Amino acid sequence: MAPPKLYMIDLSPPVRTVLLTEKALGITLDHKIVTFTKQEQLAPDFLRLSPQHTIPTLVDNGYVIWDSHAIIAYLIGKYANDDSLYPKHYEKRATIDQRLSFDSEVVFHNIRNIL
Repeated sequence: MAPPKLYMIDLSPPVRTVLLTEKALGITLDHKIVTFTKQEQLAPDFLRLSPQHTIPTLVDNGYVIWDSHAIIAYLIGKYANDDSLYPKHYEKRATIDQRLSFDSEVVFHNIRNIL
């Protein structure tokens, strides 16, 4: 079976979090670079996978998911040997979800505005 394919851009902070998760899990993803200067994120084949042309996008055996936080939770759920990265305990998991939301709603939003 082929490894999951990660559509990505190297410098994207959301992509970097998926890459860190890949490393923490000890798995190998098939990295597919999407070139914005060639508008590959708007190509019909990519839009069928990710109608919002979102990077990162993960394709795992026909299952397509985008948004780095959703991808991270999916990879951990599927490939982790234990729950140390995303605990089952509701308070610990809520704290992680809180930090992930802060990242996407506050930190990344401000970085995007600055850039």
